[in-house]
Amino acid sequence: MEVLLRNQVAIVTGASSGIGTGIAKSLASAGATVIINHSSEKSKDEAQKVLGEIQKNGGNGMVYQCDVSKEDQVVKMFSDVISEYGTVDILVNNAGIQKDAKFIDMTLEEWDTVMGVNLRGHFLCSREAVKEFLRRGIDTTRSVACGKIIHISSVHEIIPWAGHANYAASKGAIKMLMQTLAQEHGADKIRVNSICPGAIQTPINKDAWETPEAMNDLMKLIPYNRIGQPEDVGNLAAFLASDLADYISGTSIFIDGGMTSLESFSNGG
Repeated sequence: MEVLLRNQVAIVTGASSGIGTGIAKSLASAGATVIINHSSEKSKDEAQKVLGEIQKNGGNGMVYQCDVSKEDQVVKMFSDVISEYGTVDILVNNAGIQKDAKFIDMTLEEWDTVMGVNLRGHFLCSREAVKEFLRRGIDTTRSVACGKIIHISSVHEIIPWAGHANYAASKGAIKMLMQTLAQEHGADKIRVNSICPGAIQTPINKDAWETPEAMNDLMKLIPYNRIGQPEDVGNLAAFLASDLADYISGTSIFIDGGMTSLESFSNGG
C-alpha cells in the first residue's frame, strides 16, 4: 500500500523547522509539490535548506515568505501559488508559536500574538484554501476529494496546560474550527482533520529533552517511552492527505506515544 500525492500541490505553513519540516519532506516523498512557508527573513535560510533537501531527494517545491496572521499576506501567498502551479490541493496549517506566562502575568500582547498565529492563521489560510477548492472542483486525476486541510493542533486541545493558557486555548479552538469546516464543507468533498502531536523532538521544546534528566522526566508522561520525531507527524500527514484516508474527516488524531492516557496516573494517581 503506497501513499501517493502525485500531481498535487501542498502548502505547509511554518515549514522551515521542526514538525513543519518533517511534514514538508513526507509530502514531497509522496510526490506532492510542496510550498515551504516561513514567516520572516530570519527563517529564509532554513526554508531554503529544507527545499534543497527535498530537491536532492527528487522532490519539487518552492519557498514562500508569509506571516499567516496577516490577511493580505495570506491572500497573496495563495494567489501567487495558484498562479505558479495552477491550484492548491492540500493545506497543512502548521505554523504555531508559544508565549508562555503565568495567567495573572500574561499580557494582552502575549495572548493576541499566540492567537494571531495559532488560530487566526489557521482561519485565514483555510478560508483561502476552501475558496480555491470550490473554484477548481473535483479533479479525479489529482484526488477523489475536492481538497484536504490538515490542522496541526496538540494534545493540549484536550489536556489543560498551566502557564500556557493562550497556547492551550488556541489549540482547543482549532478543534472546533476543524470540525465546523468538516461539517460545513463535507458535501463539497473537502476533508478537514487535525493532527495532535504530543512531545516531538524539535527546537520549540528543547528544554524538555536537552538533558538526560529532562528526558527522564518527560518519559514519565509517555507510556511508549520515546520522544516523537518530526517524521512521525509527517508520515501521518501524508496518509491523511492521500486518498487512502478518504473517509476520514472531522476528527483529531493524536500522535503522542500514549501521552493522552495520562501516564502519571498509571499507578492510581
